[in-house]
Amino acid sequence: MPISRKLDRIVCVGGGPGGLYSAILLKLENPSAKVELFERNRANDTFGFGVVFSDKTMDNLAAADEGSHRAILASFHHWDDIDTHFDGRVIKSTGHGFAGMSRQKLLTILQNRCRELGVEMSFEKEVSSLEECGDADLVIVADGVNSVFRERHADWFSPKVVLRPNKFTWLGTSFPFDAFTFYFEENEDGLFRVHAYRYEADASTFIVECREETWRRAGLDQASEDETIAYCEKLFEKQLAGHRLRKNRSLWRNFPTVKNEHWFHGNVVLVGDAVHTAHFSIGSGTKLAMEDAIELVRSLGEHESLDDALASYENEGKERVGSIQRAAQVSLEWFENTERYMDLDPLQFTFSLLTRSLRVTHDNLEMRDPELVGEVNDWVRRQAAKQSGAEVPKETPPMFTPLRLRGLELDNRVVVSPMCQYSAEDGLIGDWHLVHLGSRATGGAGLVMAEMTDVSRDARITPGCAGMYDPKHVLAWKRVVDFVHEHSDSKIGIQLGHAGRKGSTKLMWIGPDEPLDDGNWPLLAPSPLAYSSKSQIPKEMSRGDMERVRDDFVRSTRMVNDAGFDLLELHFAHGYLLATFLSPLTNHRTDEFGGSIENRMRFPLELFDAVRRAWPEDKPLGVRISATDWAPGGISETDVVEAAKMLREHDCDIIDVSAGQTVPDQKPRYGRLFQTPFSELVRLEAGIKTMTVGNLSSYGDTNSIIAGGRADLCVLARAHLYDPYWTRHVANEQGHEVEWPAQYRSVQRYTPRFK
Repeated sequence: MPISRKLDRIVCVGGGPGGLYSAILLKLENPSAKVELFERNRANDTFGFGVVFSDKTMDNLAAADEGSHRAILASFHHWDDIDTHFDGRVIKSTGHGFAGMSRQKLLTILQNRCRELGVEMSFEKEVSSLEECGDADLVIVADGVNSVFRERHADWFSPKVVLRPNKFTWLGTSFPFDAFTFYFEENEDGLFRVHAYRYEADASTFIVECREETWRRAGLDQASEDETIAYCEKLFEKQLAGHRLRKNRSLWRNFPTVKNEHWFHGNVVLVGDAVHTAHFSIGSGTKLAMEDAIELVRSLGEHESLDDALASYENEGKERVGSIQRAAQVSLEWFENTERYMDLDPLQFTFSLLTRSLRVTHDNLEMRDPELVGEVNDWVRRQAAKQSGAEVPKETPPMFTPLRLRGLELDNRVVVSPMCQYSAEDGLIGDWHLVHLGSRATGGAGLVMAEMTDVSRDARITPGCAGMYDPKHVLAWKRVVDFVHEHSDSKIGIQLGHAGRKGSTKLMWIGPDEPLDDGNWPLLAPSPLAYSSKSQIPKEMSRGDMERVRDDFVRSTRMVNDAGFDLLELHFAHGYLLATFLSPLTNHRTDEFGGSIENRMRFPLELFDAVRRAWPEDKPLGVRISATDWAPGGISETDVVEAAKMLREHDCDIIDVSAGQTVPDQKPRYGRLFQTPFSELVRLEAGIKTMTVGNLSSYGDTNSIIAGGRADLCVLARAHLYDPYWTRHVANEQGHEVEWPAQYRSVQRYTPRFK
């Protein structure tokens, strides 16, 4: 699209792919403009061996500049397969569509294209400030991850650079890989991971990665490049099959995650690694840089004002790159914690690896490689049959496999999330709850969870909260439970809780977390810290207060059993009473109930033990926790795992892993499946079954989570509010037979039309 304003002089700072491609595209759209490019290094000086593009990226490059695309296409080595070498097996997955090429060759192609178009290039010339750019109408800063220009003008861009903990070194080899290849090799020093791919007929990239403690144990912190090569050649002697490794400034380093609050200032705009990075395990920084150039030129063509154009580039880019960076974050954390997955079966390990970023889902992978996903599904089916003792038909999707918890068998892995309805009077529920929970049970979910139900009148969040502290409550809840049991195959659980310092507030749709205008009741907490500046200060709990709350939970537990519920969950999350014991942000006690995680868990465990004794032995008992507070000084990952281990040792059957809502100034990182990594952490590190919750909306996500071992149950909230029959509908979409209630059987072969 032609640029809608006259740009007489354009300066590109940095001669990597981002700077070169920006210069090419801008010259194409501005033929009369003087386009200059300055690079601090020599023309043929580069770091790294190969770059990787997906088929989709190649399509984008073709649309942007057919001239350079033809030359790039002729130089690529293309492959469709990913090989995972793990535990003595090589598992191949096909249908992925990637291409690799020499980084130096790419630079040469882009430099030649610049010369062809008349871009003026100057090498071994450092430009680090706006003053050095003279009268340029537009300055594009693409001088890499260690951008001197960006740091010189940090007050403009507000950069944030975080060094990840793992160490890696970027090597090359003559071994001709015929697939993108992952190796996982352990020796006496620890676990090493390799990311390898061919980019020329006789040349491949070979990235070696490990934890810092492994790197130090191996003496690699003191090693020269030659010594690093010798160590890695010995470690991967079998895999290299006589081929040697090549060095190229092969220093061990930490991957830098780069983000900038602002992408432009005045007529200066950042491109490529100078503005963002994404871990090499998910994609190429080169791809992102070249797509930045495409987006920048598109924005310049759509907006008359330069400021509007650059603002559009930033807004669109933050959305595009933000999604990739979120996926890259999950992916890099998978590799940082690969030790966590080493006990998985090779098939499940490979599936977990391939879907690690959560961008590739079960159904997406099935379209690429139906044979591999069929093997994974069959493995999941066999494991579920063994665990539950039930017969599981072939072709059963992972989400429709059964799960046994003590004496309770769930037909599938779908859970209706406990969602507060704020529709009770003095704790007493009515017809709304019967319809709300009954419709979702007939909708086919394996487990329907009733909302947080409070153990006393003063334990409520709002006057509309459900309760289990009066005999009338038992009868009302029993009406719901009986309906679920009579008219569906679903099981029903309930969540017992105490609001703590977040109690005595208005209904959610009137004023969430705001104190009542009148009629407030007293609040309790481990420490006398108000939830917000509007909230009342809670009383610091005495030993007597703890005993009364514990006894309230025990009384309510017996009532829950009298009402006939199948499963009980205790609420240790979201900043409510028991959660505030766990978090250092809300527990400032100096007695035996504060300080270490063992002390902070002391009262919650005492309460849990009392409930476990009051709850039938054959019925499962679970706990919901917040695995992060999304705030500095909050509960640590180590403490979360330790707390989960303690619960497991105290006969907890399953942990419902949520996050946040501890403090009002939290800074959560939302996104698709944003809490699933916490569930995986707890499940694999603490060795206990988990439920995951948080922006689950598709059966592809649900199958991915179950097949990958990230959780045992998937908890969906909004999806079930939107569609009470979600489980039955997604079963139909997957060709899986789920019997409808007799009253609705006529719909079993119905195909809806929306247009």
